Amino acid sequence: MDFLTIIQILDSTVRLATPLLLACLAGLFSERAGIFDIGLEGKMLAAAFASASVAYLATPGWGSLAVWAGLLAGIFASVLLSLLHGLASITFRGNQLISGVAINFLASGLTVLIGLSVFRLGGRTPALTDGGRFESVSLPFSGALGDIPLFGPIYVELLSGHTILVYVAMLFVPLSWFVLFRTRFGLRLRAVGENPAAVDTAGISVVRLRYTAVILCGVLCGIAGAYLATGLAAGFVKEMSAGRGFIALAALIFAKWRPVQALGATLLFGLLEAISNRYPNIDLPASVLIVVLVVLAATLLFAGRKSKLDLSVLGGVAAILMAIALWIITTTGIGGTSTLPSQFMQALPYILTVIILAGFVGKAIPPRAGGQPYVKER
Repeated sequence: MDFLTIIQILDSTVRLATPLLLACLAGLFSERAGIFDIGLEGKMLAAAFASASVAYLATPGWGSLAVWAGLLAGIFASVLLSLLHGLASITFRGNQLISGVAINFLASGLTVLIGLSVFRLGGRTPALTDGGRFESVSLPFSGALGDIPLFGPIYVELLSGHTILVYVAMLFVPLSWFVLFRTRFGLRLRAVGENPAAVDTAGISVVRLRYTAVILCGVLCGIAGAYLATGLAAGFVKEMSAGRGFIALAALIFAKWRPVQALGATLLFGLLEAISNRYPNIDLPASVLIVVLVVLAATLLFAGRKSKLDLSVLGGVAAILMAIALWIITTTGIGGTSTLPSQFMQALPYILTVIILAGFVGKAIPPRAGGQPYVKER
């Protein structure tokens, strides 16, 4: 694998990690305020459909501004679902998990139903032209710096050439850190997720803060969905979020509800997806693959040693990995070559999601008041 190939894989990693990062930061604001939100998937899906639909319909009259109209439409659709989630879980003190599941079902059904009714293309939107999509942005001096060894390909291929939403997503990482940990609003938001009664005693509205967090979550999910349809792709297709909302939740747990760590976690998921897209099938020496499987199985057993539940779950995964290693030994031998099938490569991000949820959910401590509706004492 040459240097340019590595740069291209990393470039794909950044593109694929962007919607995950935005959704992860969205869940970060919501859960830091004590509102668990597994409806990230539905919000991204609704935002993707709304942004693609409005961008397509507005392109003839608005030209290059159509994509911005689509972005606003995506944010509006996502915020609308966020307010619905807030109404159910904050105002009416309903179960937050059930509300999130309902939003996912609602978005999944409505996007197809409206798409069939409006466009009659099997639930998808027509392909977007240039005016309906975000164009790539070239950073200053890209042409002059491209010939410099090592630095040139990094600057031109990896850092430059992304859409504006990619740079916005990266900017949101330090901005989220500053808002949460260096402002009075962030302190109050985190306090609401830990001890809402203390915040209420100080004369601060718990309901207002939680609704603010839910709206911020909707805005970020709206940008993520709009990027899927108008930046990463050229239109909306059925279920195009493809579980990214759930992967973002796993990344959030892995990052322990911190913005900078969330960037690293989402880049890891993006890297796995980039590798699976570029290499549908990978031929590896059987001995190397067996060593990797054995080391991974041992790591899982070590990670789950402190909890019987974690040990049972991770032990089951480790047993599956060892069974695969034995199967490779019996079929190809130690000195042979084994091919990882395309299905396994495509499932890599989701396999990592399961491992992270099983291995880290017991070790990452969520906000203490998370998932609990607040009832004001009289």
